[in-house]
Amino acid sequence: MSAHPHAAHDPNLDQGTRAGFNQRLRDRLYIADLRARPRTPSNRLLLVLALVGPGLLVMLGDNDAGGVLTYAQTGAAYGLGIFLPMMLVLGFVAYIVQEMTIRLGAVTRRGHAELIWKRYGPFWGLFSLVDLVLANILTLVTEFIGIRVGGLAFGISYVVTVPLTLAFVVATLVFLRYWAWERVALVIAAFNLVFVPLVLMAKPDWSEVAQAFSGGGWVLPGGLLSATFLILLSANIGTSIAPWQLFFQQSCVVDKGLLPKDIPASRRDLMLGVLGMVVVAMAVIIIGAVVLSGLPDARDMTAGAVLHALRLHLGDTAMKLFALGLIEAGLIAAVVITASTAWAIGEALDLPRSLNAKPAQAWRFYAPAVMGTVLAAGVVLFPNLPLGFLNLSVQVIATVFMPAAMLFLLMLLNDKELMGNYVNGPLRNGVSIAIMLALILCNVLYGLVTVFPALFGA
Repeated sequence: MSAHPHAAHDPNLDQGTRAGFNQRLRDRLYIADLRARPRTPSNRLLLVLALVGPGLLVMLGDNDAGGVLTYAQTGAAYGLGIFLPMMLVLGFVAYIVQEMTIRLGAVTRRGHAELIWKRYGPFWGLFSLVDLVLANILTLVTEFIGIRVGGLAFGISYVVTVPLTLAFVVATLVFLRYWAWERVALVIAAFNLVFVPLVLMAKPDWSEVAQAFSGGGWVLPGGLLSATFLILLSANIGTSIAPWQLFFQQSCVVDKGLLPKDIPASRRDLMLGVLGMVVVAMAVIIIGAVVLSGLPDARDMTAGAVLHALRLHLGDTAMKLFALGLIEAGLIAAVVITASTAWAIGEALDLPRSLNAKPAQAWRFYAPAVMGTVLAAGVVLFPNLPLGFLNLSVQVIATVFMPAAMLFLLMLLNDKELMGNYVNGPLRNGVSIAIMLALILCNVLYGLVTVFPALFGA
């Protein structure tokens, strides 16, 4: 099922698809030229910079506005405790899951939605597509909420920030070709690290932080089966691994034109992204533990309440840095999630599906993603939204949808005809199945505690 080497010259292809192939070929020739150059430090750096992108974007985009608020709520509710070392576990889980999409995309040169549709038929293809699009629109709502609240911290009305953000996201998707789109997204993603200096401003007790990794100081009011713990556990899982990430990274690998020989570099790119995700997540949890711990209704705190508490405890500068981080987190996630919707729908409906295709040639590829993002932005323009509840609910929904997405991923990675020598081995299958079963268990426990709160004494 790999792309034909002369696909760009196939007379049966429409203009949009042919343009995508041609630009992808030019990108590959540039990488081949970099590989052929003398192995000087500058040339090696250029090659590294040319190959990075999908892994960094998928993981730093994962630290979205909803994720940032979830981490802050987690720190507020559980302090410097169990969730800090848990982020290392979730980073490992994210790497295992996303590495499979790298191999799948590089070997097949097909996107995730296209493979499901063609391998398992229209029913399952439509099932996975509807799950993805619904989850993406809901997640985009939380991104625009973060941008709305972050803008208000600078005195800018959300009737300005939300439409401006929408216009920027649409413009980058429609008018930038893949290479430029990826570079712009990477620049935005770099500002995800704004939360790291905030930790120093919060002045945590570093001995307590270290103690959290040895199991000391873990406080679990209500126990492991309390509704608060299970909803925050589900939300943290949902903000670390989500269905859109599978579709996004695989399509990103395909549109970038990466090949099997690029898999090692793509793994390093992903590892760097995972490291950034974990560091930022821990930073925000620590900030929440220091600044917000002990406040009433910590689990349901809105972004506005978090910013107000930061201003009271750390001052105006810290509050504005956090607000800037919220805006950045919402913006980078909106950029990559919108792209994931476009790729998935384009693959499923067999449309031109490359960011290298010009809008006039591939308007049907861009239009559904643009409409979904417009819908999400429109929802956020309504006043009096239940922001804290909505944010946690969206993260939990991502956890609920994830086992089905992982099942399709595992079946594809075990398809010998499709993957050849890159098929999953027994160890990787065992770890992946354990992750999937843990997700299902988490969903079942959360459902039972929610419906029958007295069942476990919660």
